[in-house]
Amino acid sequence: MTTGGPPGDPETESVPETGPGPRPETDPGPGSDPGPGPSLSCLVTGATGYIGGRLVPELLAAGHSVRCLARSPQKLRDHPWAGDVETVRGDVLDRASVRAAMRGVDTAYYLVHALGSGSRFEETDRRAARIFAEEARAAGLRRIVYLGGLTPEGVPLRRLSPHLRSRAEVGRILLDSGVPTTVLRAAVIIGSGSASFEMLRYLTERLPVMVTPSWVRTRIQPIGVRDVLRYLVGSARMPPEVSRTFDIGGPDVITYLDMMRGYADVAGLPRRLIVPVPVLTPRLSSHWVGLVTPVPHSIARPLTESLRYEVVCREHDIARYVPDEPGRPLPFDTALALALQRVRDAHVTTRWSSASYPGAPSDPLPTDPDWAGGSLYTDRRELAVDASPEALWRVIEGIGGDNGWYSFPLAWAVRGWLDRFAGGVGLRRGRRDAARLRVGDSLDFWRVEEIEPGRLLRLRAEMRLPGLAWLEMRADDDGRGGARYRQRALFHPRGLLGHAYWWSVSPFHSVVFGGMARNITRTAAAREPAGPPGEGAGPATGPARPGR
Repeated sequence: MTTGGPPGDPETESVPETGPGPRPETDPGPGSDPGPGPSLSCLVTGATGYIGGRLVPELLAAGHSVRCLARSPQKLRDHPWAGDVETVRGDVLDRASVRAAMRGVDTAYYLVHALGSGSRFEETDRRAARIFAEEARAAGLRRIVYLGGLTPEGVPLRRLSPHLRSRAEVGRILLDSGVPTTVLRAAVIIGSGSASFEMLRYLTERLPVMVTPSWVRTRIQPIGVRDVLRYLVGSARMPPEVSRTFDIGGPDVITYLDMMRGYADVAGLPRRLIVPVPVLTPRLSSHWVGLVTPVPHSIARPLTESLRYEVVCREHDIARYVPDEPGRPLPFDTALALALQRVRDAHVTTRWSSASYPGAPSDPLPTDPDWAGGSLYTDRRELAVDASPEALWRVIEGIGGDNGWYSFPLAWAVRGWLDRFAGGVGLRRGRRDAARLRVGDSLDFWRVEEIEPGRLLRLRAEMRLPGLAWLEMRADDDGRGGARYRQRALFHPRGLLGHAYWWSVSPFHSVVFGGMARNITRTAAAREPAGPPGEGAGPATGPARPGR
């Protein structure tokens, strides 16, 4: 299951305004506050994703204890809050692991979905939600909280895309669980690193003149990620008789055209010329978005499809249980300015790509004791470095994103374009942080699988390949005051096509991998006087940027 992907997909025609339990008219009056209440035990699924990774520290700050259910617990290891939570291994499709994770829990947050995982993703979503609902009821949970998409009013379920229908069905299954459930429905979420924000940002910054789909004139009600998190945290303490959906949005009802022009104003860009045309379908639009922005087609399509319909809140009843403070929810311009400032300050805690890309490989590692064997092609490079191991490590940890890959930029760019053409993530996901990496971070079309600070960086390929691939870089002490750089590229082919792929690209390895090793070591030597060991280095400049 994908975790924490974009929740801005509209849900449905038929999700009821209230689920099991009393209708809104029996709810407390506006402004009622149940008070801080006792500390709760909260289960968070999707903690490796965009929303889940931000929700956990907010729950801790509110005084709750947190347990995270994750398929790969090591991806949470390097988060600053990792030592303050309990992490258990499991999957929402594995009933036993869900049952174990729910023991002793008061509130469970359901922040997972199977977006882009294959043609049967609707059935996958349905099965996971049913398991979660049934186990929550059996465990006697006090509440389930789910973040879904805002409903386009009056649009029949059959007219929505499979992705949007699935969001609707998940909400309905959870509401029918017999456990008091809060379903929060948001349209476009504005926050640093969100897929919606990245799409808006890159479209506006890169295209001063745009021929756009007609949906840019559709009215939508965006919401800042800070308000989404506030509502999620506040939902944990709703009274037990409340089980229903809530529309959540900011104070502004605007068009996507307004959003792009608003971004240009906040970012200090010249006014954009935007020409809507009716011939760009959502499918074509998603390819257009995938071409211009780092958001791949598989994620761009449900986002653009959600923009076909007017998605405006029909009520603001959430304020009865999570009272709004002065100035909240945040206006669009304020949420936008805060997100943009976070990007400029390089303080983006999670990104849309924090979640594993659908279909990402998960086979055993070549270094695992239970490695499955078979053919394993390896390209090894080793060079002495006229620099300290610390200087070498700073270059290794800063690889990718704006710093590039230190060899034959055209080859990397072409490989990225081919990957996007094949439906992959491409080379433009960049980095969450310009200088620091942690396990689970996306790094262009790689993902950080292991990191030993100062010594080892292992990346797993998430590009489209007929096999599994890894890239390892090590900074070792040579025992004489210098460093030794060790680099290893590994490929485990699938079938005849995999073998053919390796042998077809191997003639270029001396240029790509050999050039990478040489340029990384040269850059480390050039940066050696730049600062004391352990001090983070920003993007390289001038002659210290070979291969770019």
